[in-house]
Amino acid sequence: MADRFVYQCTLRWSDLDAYGHVNNARFLTLYEEARVALMFVGARAAGVDSFADGVVIRRHEVDYLRPVDYALSRATAEAAPTVRIELWVEQIRAASFTIGYEMYDGDLLVSRARSVLVPFDLAQQLPRRLSDPERTFLLGYAQNGGAA
Repeated sequence: MADRFVYQCTLRWSDLDAYGHVNNARFLTLYEEARVALMFVGARAAGVDSFADGVVIRRHEVDYLRPVDYALSRATAEAAPTVRIELWVEQIRAASFTIGYEMYDGDLLVSRARSVLVPFDLAQQLPRRLSDPERTFLLGYAQNGGAA
């Protein structure tokens, strides 16, 4: 089994809803931060910078398992509370790939999600196929082989 990409995501006061929990729509923003770290920072560190040329979302699925609060008890003067997001690649196709996620508040699993992404040529406004370096990078995080 491949490694998961792990991202510590800082919560913001603006993430909260009227009940003092992280708003359901903000979960997508937190997942986005982790995904961007994987595809732009992690991939660039591995010598792959083409994801920054264009990737669009085809689909999101989110399961909310428990509410997440701002947890001032876990904040310090230097740092706001965080959630841990673990990412992996569920499927790789010729012109799309699926990222799976789990979000943890401490050791508690609070959400599962998945996103289907499509490499995209922004200049031509058309989907494109994954390049060989992109596919190789994604395979490093593929669980169950990742191929469709």
